[in-house]
Amino acid sequence: MPTLHDSLALPAFTATNRIFMAPMTRMRAPEPADIPTELHREYYRQRATAGLIVTEGVQISLEGKGYSGAPGIYTDEQVEAWRAVTDAVHAEGGRIAIQLWHVGRVTHPHVQGGTPGVSASALPFEGRTNIKDADGNVISVDAPTPRALRLDEIPRLLEDYRHATRNARAAGFDMVEIHGANGYLLQQFMSISTNARDDQYGGSMENRARLPLEVVDAVVGEWDAAHVGIRLSPMIKFVGLDDADGMEMGIYMARELADRDLGYLHLVEPDWAGGPELDDEFRTAVRDAFPGIIIAAGSYDRAKGTRVLEGGWADAIAFGRPFIANPDLPERLAVGADLNDVDFSRVYGGDAAGYIDYPVMETVR
Repeated sequence: MPTLHDSLALPAFTATNRIFMAPMTRMRAPEPADIPTELHREYYRQRATAGLIVTEGVQISLEGKGYSGAPGIYTDEQVEAWRAVTDAVHAEGGRIAIQLWHVGRVTHPHVQGGTPGVSASALPFEGRTNIKDADGNVISVDAPTPRALRLDEIPRLLEDYRHATRNARAAGFDMVEIHGANGYLLQQFMSISTNARDDQYGGSMENRARLPLEVVDAVVGEWDAAHVGIRLSPMIKFVGLDDADGMEMGIYMARELADRDLGYLHLVEPDWAGGPELDDEFRTAVRDAFPGIIIAAGSYDRAKGTRVLEGGWADAIAFGRPFIANPDLPERLAVGADLNDVDFSRVYGGDAAGYIDYPVMETVR
């Protein structure tokens, strides 16, 4: 049976282990240019022993931005800065994918030039986002009611994804991951709780899945299927979206993605955000629908990850918070070492503290 420390052959490359780093927003890119800095380079370099790093969400356009301090991948300056990050990871023998992000309605006029965000429908919701005040402090604010994305805007949105993919390739990333999870734009189209459209992008499950699949096809067309993954989170409760009826959509999407031979399916389990705990029956249904590489994520530890790998429900496990405080997480798991605790007061925004200053085992001993 596979273990966390075995290599894994993905369609695009072979990962040295099955301990992947999950995408996590850290809000350290200076505004307004949203360009990664030397801090980002060091942060990802330190964690290059992961089988695959998936970056924090990276907005594909200014419209896709929801959080102050989130980096972008739509300008030449951003591409150049990300190239320094990928070069550093590759120099350590690591692999890194960029997560392509459009937050949809989970944004604020503060980061949108005074306008509201876009979504599948113009529905009010109880969601919040993080912005920075005049003193640079991270504050949580309500996200206002969005406007519905117009039909004539969808071609432009698809081109934004294509452009971001071209930029990701130019920046040296090993793959791109489409963010279709956690209540952001693509899941806002998929979920009946956020999509009240009466056109070809609303109503039936096939219609609600149309935009996410068009995004997949656009990104694959810009690179190829082997270098494209996607993150989904059926049944999640997050940023004002309650996907309680998302199980059927999750299985449908898995089948559609299998038909496209996508590089991987990254499945986020909803219990970390207050949703239900996935059972093995659902994991089996996803595996039956998607025979390719599945990455499982969501409050995993070594024991849970080992069980899911041995059950054949996933091929790799993405760890989030443990990687924040333990840049050498694969080595710690290999020897059963204690893990550093996360300083949650320094997760979002700030400087090097709580970002690149966590000790590795050699400095702990």
